[in-house]
Amino acid sequence: MAVIQSSNKKSRLTLYIVIALVAGIALGFILNNGYVKNQNVTIASAETAIKKMQSDLAAITDTTTNAYLQLSTERAALVKAKAEALAERDSKLEPFSLLADIFLRLIKMIVAPLVFTTLVVGVAKLGDMKAVGRIGGKTLLWFFSASFMSLLLGMMLVNFFKPGMAMHLPLPDVGMDTGIKKTALTLKEFLYHVFPSSVFESMARNEILQIVVFSLFFGVATAAIGEKGEIVIKAMDAFSHVILKITAYVMNFAPVAVFGAMTAIIAKQGLGILGTYSIFIGEFYLGLLLLWLVLILAGGLFLGKRVVTLVKRIKEPTLLAFSTSSSEAAFPKTMLELERFGCNNRIVSFVLPLGYSFNLDGSMMYMTFASLFIAQSYGIHLDFGTQMSMLLVLMLTSKGIAGVPRASLVVIAGTLATFNIPEAGLALLLGIDPLLDMGRSATNVVGNSVATAVVSKWEGALVD
Repeated sequence: MAVIQSSNKKSRLTLYIVIALVAGIALGFILNNGYVKNQNVTIASAETAIKKMQSDLAAITDTTTNAYLQLSTERAALVKAKAEALAERDSKLEPFSLLADIFLRLIKMIVAPLVFTTLVVGVAKLGDMKAVGRIGGKTLLWFFSASFMSLLLGMMLVNFFKPGMAMHLPLPDVGMDTGIKKTALTLKEFLYHVFPSSVFESMARNEILQIVVFSLFFGVATAAIGEKGEIVIKAMDAFSHVILKITAYVMNFAPVAVFGAMTAIIAKQGLGILGTYSIFIGEFYLGLLLLWLVLILAGGLFLGKRVVTLVKRIKEPTLLAFSTSSSEAAFPKTMLELERFGCNNRIVSFVLPLGYSFNLDGSMMYMTFASLFIAQSYGIHLDFGTQMSMLLVLMLTSKGIAGVPRASLVVIAGTLATFNIPEAGLALLLGIDPLLDMGRSATNVVGNSVATAVVSKWEGALVD
């Protein structure tokens, strides 16, 4: 694969992203305390009043009384005022949000054709379904082992730290609507998520797993038709190089996107939320660091000292995923860096896209951490057997909804309902979820990178 950027340019881009990150936080803080301060105050006071009114309404048994009707009217007025303040704040910060949104749209424009072309070429060069099955089996073995380890680590840490008990947060009313629709695991929904009815629809929606399935069939069929297939392979290979060249152009906008994303997040949330949730955020990020250490050590068992080189290689895509809260934004750059590290492009093209549906290690750890945190907050004790059952449920349900916006919260909502934990507890996390998503996204990049390098090593396809 052709080298797109020189090492000096790459170093400058990383530096620019860091500068943009710091500048975005600084400007966001200034805007939070000035430009959108009135809207933030209105939203915060409305949320506090609405929570109190919900408790008061729940205490009134007769819904026909004047007191109940008056409270309901006042609550509706507050909900309207909050919605107006949110809309006004979003409007004021829209220029900054647009910077990040445009970059992410450009990345999504690239991802589907990049996955399709590179995977078709990789599978066609492998030659047969036997090789695909062998690599697929090794890949899924690593993915499920890493997922279980991530979930288990989250469970151990939340039981050790007990943030739900230590933080003494005011609890939302159990009947509160969080706006997160829970999902239930059904074989039908899972299969629909895996197998596409239309590859064009899958590409339009960036359903990576469905694109992978179609690409596998297309690649094997291309190899099966022999000499005629060589024309397709050459065309796809050239097309993938064009997409990677486009990636190089798009990546030049990464610092601008990071600046816009961080400015908008901090302007909306403020740094005050870090104080309120400092225990939870601190313990969760400590957990992510421990997970990074475990993943890197596990990779080191197979890669040896080269795992250090791998970590250095992926620092830029990891930083990009952290800054934009999107592991998808880092996908093209991660693919390129893994090939530069020495991974065979056929393995990278196969393992990395699959990892975006089956190996989201940061998200997995968050699921057990958040679910048990909410249970602790409501004083609900779950014994070891129940917690292990929750872990296994999360292991399965998380595989069926990859690609859904706020996927982690959707899975958690369904899990809470399964174990009779108030779903309203998700309201405790909605405000800080964007800050937590940054760490989850970065961890997903690290986990998928280690997995790809290890599978390349297993296949004897890792160049020294």
